[in-house]
Amino acid sequence: MILVSDVVPFRPPRRPRDVTSYIGMVIFLGGWAMMFAGLFFAYAIVRFKAMSWPPPGETRLPVALPALNTLVILASSGTLMLALRAIRSARPSLFRGAIVATFVLGAAFVGLQYVVWRRLYLDGLTPDSGIYGSVFYGLTCFHAVHVVVGLIGLLTLVPRAFAGKFSALDHTPVRMWSMYWHFVDFVWLLMFVSVYVL
Repeated sequence: MILVSDVVPFRPPRRPRDVTSYIGMVIFLGGWAMMFAGLFFAYAIVRFKAMSWPPPGETRLPVALPALNTLVILASSGTLMLALRAIRSARPSLFRGAIVATFVLGAAFVGLQYVVWRRLYLDGLTPDSGIYGSVFYGLTCFHAVHVVVGLIGLLTLVPRAFAGKFSALDHTPVRMWSMYWHFVDFVWLLMFVSVYVL
């Protein structure tokens, strides 16, 4: 028996509630984008006013492990894009696998970030060790909180995915969490370059 969801086009027509959800998410992410922009602006002012960065005697930030973490979070964006394409083209098994892979990669990102924090903390860079430590932990922890929120969102999608609650015509929550996740990934790219590399 062939279902309607098996033969719908790749991009099904948008329902009014889908458009409303999309506009709401754009506004929501716009607000968070302004908040992160303010944090990055404050960080830039601190750096330009500093005589040297990092300040003398402070532990330098590693680059290799955060670079690996960047690849991990980029891969998670890729698997989430795959999941969204899969559900839009009525491939539920691929959708389920991609959603689970995204969650695993996101959790790995948080785990690797914890490893970075722990190593730096044991090396003497703490949130109260000065402006360098407070800025580093402030930015990266604030971002990590957003990743954890995204993981919670993905976790709400997984059981529904395995229960067959999403279809090519009805997958708005997947699309909304995808937008959020890609936003968080983009912020991390900016953070990696500005905090770890420059």
